[in-house]
Amino acid sequence: MVCVTQQKSCERLIKRGAELCKPQDELLVVHVVKENWRYFGKLKEADALEYLFDISKAYDATLSVIKEMDIEGALTKFAYEEQVDTIVMGESLETTKQQNMINRLENKLNRDVIIEIVPLEFAAEQGVALTASI
Repeated sequence: MVCVTQQKSCERLIKRGAELCKPQDELLVVHVVKENWRYFGKLKEADALEYLFDISKAYDATLSVIKEMDIEGALTKFAYEEQVDTIVMGESLETTKQQNMINRLENKLNRDVIIEIVPLEFAAEQGVALTASI
């Protein structure tokens, strides 16, 4: 399972997820947005959805977009329902554990799930702009 945001740098995460997949695995790409928020910020939603769909398709992944107030809860529920054993996430820029999405998700998961963190340096090596939105 690959957790993505509205940034174009999410392709690096999907690529890493694809690299970790075994032939029998299904690659799942998930974006969760809070209820009452636009799915992808300032962009036209159709363009943003098309971008994520195209990138997911290029890696033979299934894209799911979930609207929920509790992002960590939605990711946890999805991981359990899909019997996910590995979650790929990008390195957090947050300085406190309370603000760090990775830490909050780890606290919600109550079974063994590997969380693979893709460092920011990996994005720079791949020539990906970290701040460019879709």
